Amino acid sequence: MKTEEVGASILETWTADEVAEAFSRDEIVLIDVRTPQEYMFEHIEGALLMPMAFFKASKLPGQTDKRIVFHCGSGARSEKVARAAIDAGTARIAHMEGGFGAWKGTHKPYIGTNMATGAPQLVN
Repeated sequence: MKTEEVGASILETWTADEVAEAFSRDEIVLIDVRTPQEYMFEHIEGALLMPMAFFKASKLPGQTDKRIVFHCGSGARSEKVARAAIDAGTARIAHMEGGFGAWKGTHKPYIGTNMATGAPQLVN
């Protein structure tokens, strides 16, 4: 994990492997900031959806039980959202480097769309 001091806050950049390990141990809440359409087509199973267009940093829950890690398609939107959370007073926040593309690139499972039926399906 890479860390960057932003004023009095810390921005963490996690790899897909780090996110997968922490997510499997239920140590983090993974928040997808892509559009609803992107999420419906394919997403990480169990990730929550909070599209960047509707993001309100002041509405984020505290992180006493689980850490929050944002992700998007490439890492650009999730970094912007993480920085917005810092601007709103969050002391420590994280995002996934490379986004969903990195997740898929490391061959981690996700929910995709079966193009023949339109139904969701697990992709390994």
